Amino acid sequence: MNGYTIAVVGATGAVGTKMIQMLEQATFPIKSVKFLASKRSAGKKLLFKGKEVEIQETTAKSFENVDIALFSAGGSISKQFAPEAVKCGAVVIDNTSAYRMDPDVPLVVPEVNEEAIRSHKGIIANPNCSTIQLMVALEPIRKQYGLDRIIVSTYQAVSGAGIYAINEMKEQAQHMLNGEPYEAAILPSGGDKKHFPIAFNALPQIDLFAEDGYTFEELKMINETKKIMGDNKIKVSATCVRIPVVSGHSESVYIEVKEDGTSVTAIQEILRNAPGVVLQDDPANQIYPTALEAEGKKETFVGRIRKDRDEDKGYHMWIVSDNLLKGAAWNSVQIAESLYKLGLIKERN
Repeated sequence: MNGYTIAVVGATGAVGTKMIQMLEQATFPIKSVKFLASKRSAGKKLLFKGKEVEIQETTAKSFENVDIALFSAGGSISKQFAPEAVKCGAVVIDNTSAYRMDPDVPLVVPEVNEEAIRSHKGIIANPNCSTIQLMVALEPIRKQYGLDRIIVSTYQAVSGAGIYAINEMKEQAQHMLNGEPYEAAILPSGGDKKHFPIAFNALPQIDLFAEDGYTFEELKMINETKKIMGDNKIKVSATCVRIPVVSGHSESVYIEVKEDGTSVTAIQEILRNAPGVVLQDDPANQIYPTALEAEGKKETFVGRIRKDRDEDKGYHMWIVSDNLLKGAAWNSVQIAESLYKLGLIKERN
C-alpha cells in the first residue's frame, strides 16, 4: 500500500497550519502532500514530518492525482476550486461555509453522523467550529432522551477570526496597558461598517447581521444543528459573542429533553462514555472546563451540568473545545480518516 496524496488549500492560514499538524498524526497512509495557497505564498516552504514541502499557488491543475483535498482558504476559494478538485477525482473536505447547507453535501461530525459521509458526491462539509463542539456534547443526550430545545450562548476565541485578529488583540492590549491610543480595524466583522476593540472587551457580534437581528454566525449554528441532527422541529437559538481569548471556544448551553426521568447523574454518565467527550464536572472541587486547558487538545470538554430550577426537563451545561483543532483542522482530518475506515477512498493506480 503506497498511500494517498493529500492537498491542503490555505496551508499558510491559522487552520491550514493546524491541518498539517493533524495530518502528521493521521492513522491512514499518506504518500505525499501538496500545500496550496495564494500566489504571494508560492515558493515558501513548510515542514511535514521533518521534510520541507514547497507551497504552490492554487490553480485548477493543482488537484491532479490528489486523493483528498482539505480546504480552508475562504468560501470564495472553495466555490472556485472545490469543483475543479472533484473533476480531478479528489474528495473535498471543505472547512468553509460554502457548502454546509447544500442539500447534496453531507455536513459531518464523525462522532455524531459518520455514516452521512457515504452519501457524498465529491464534497463533504466541515461544520462551523462552534457547532461542532455543541454536536459532540449534545447528540449522545439526544439519542438517549430526545431534545426539544437548545439555547446556546457562545464565548468565542479571537483565533476564529484569523491571525490578523489575534495580532490586533495583542497590540490593543499592550497599548491599553501603556495608556496609549489604540485602533480597531478587524472585529467584530471585517466587512461591517464599524470596528471595536476586542482587548478587555466582549463583542456580541460575530459576522454580519441578518434582517431578523441574528448574526450569520448565529444562523449557522441554528441551521447546521438541525441538519446534523436530522431534526427540523428541534428549537434552536444562539447568541454568539467574541471574547479576548486566543484559542478555545466556550459555550453556555441550555437544553430541554423530551423524556421524563432524566437526571444530572444520567447525563453525566452518557457524556462520560461519549466519543470525543471529556467530562470535567466536579464543582465542589472547582473542576470544570476552561479555554486555556482545552487549547491544543482534540477533545470536547463538558462540565457545570445542572438541572434547571423551574423547568423539569431543562438542563444547563458548559462546553469548551479548541476551535482550531476539533472545531476545524482535527474534524477535517477525522473525516478523511472516516473515508479510509469506511472504504470510501481508493488509492490511484
